[in-house]
Amino acid sequence: MTSATLVREQVAPLEVPPRPLRPRLTVVVLTQCDRPELGRALASVRAQRGVDPHLVLVVNGGQPPQSEVADQLIVLPENVGVPAGRNIGVAATDADVVVFLDDDAELQGDDHLASVLERFDEDPDLGAMAMRIVEDTGRSQRRHVPRVGRRSAHRPGPVTHFIGAACAVRRSAFEGVDGFDPRFFYAMEESDLAWRLMDRGWHIWYSADLTAFHPRTPPSRHSRYMWFLARNRFWMAWRSLPLPLFLAHMIIWTAVCAVRRQPLRDVLAGYREGWRTRPARRPLGWRTVLTMTRLGRPPFV
Repeated sequence: MTSATLVREQVAPLEVPPRPLRPRLTVVVLTQCDRPELGRALASVRAQRGVDPHLVLVVNGGQPPQSEVADQLIVLPENVGVPAGRNIGVAATDADVVVFLDDDAELQGDDHLASVLERFDEDPDLGAMAMRIVEDTGRSQRRHVPRVGRRSAHRPGPVTHFIGAACAVRRSAFEGVDGFDPRFFYAMEESDLAWRLMDRGWHIWYSADLTAFHPRTPPSRHSRYMWFLARNRFWMAWRSLPLPLFLAHMIIWTAVCAVRRQPLRDVLAGYREGWRTRPARRPLGWRTVLTMTRLGRPPFV
């Protein structure tokens, strides 16, 4: 017996720890500051049963929180906007399903993420899913209902867009359409993504039984909100709609702004910027337009 053989027999084999399993579900939370609402948002994720979510916290141009711990912390040196920040969060994971949760939102059931994963597993054509957003009174604001009107807030079913405060996407579908458009920075990025997903054959589901609390906050609290909204709506409509529908969409929404007495100066300034920096056109197929119309929200409404 050689000395080398003796050494091999006397030395215990090296125990290599098993590699962690790839997470099935990741939750991406985007924030800019450490505040009590963020702690409650993360706690609602940690409280989930039946699934072990991978939690990614993206600090978008702010100071990293001192008290909250995530599985993965990404600190960006400057505010790159909501869509780009979420794209960075998705790129940090290879999970099958990605849930986006606002830093001031809270999941209202400890089985919600398990239900989300189950529904994506059951439906291979499901590209994105919306949860029902409720405020302090337990009601949903009209702008948080992904259909025309507020009365359908409690009715689940297929829809044509989703709200980013509490939603989920299939990562393969998300990456297949290049994710959120980072140029949008703020506003309309979910609707733009939803249109592109539907045109690729994916569908979107509104899960009214899965709820997330979000405090009632007016969108006008954001600086230049109407300018961003108008510019991004122009970009979305110009890129995705056949020309007759593009014209109808812009006329209808300009009239809506006027009726609601929104600042038309900001709206028109946003349109001008949208035209000046308009993206290349990639119109939706007429089959997609018909599908959206059948679901009660044609793309010019």
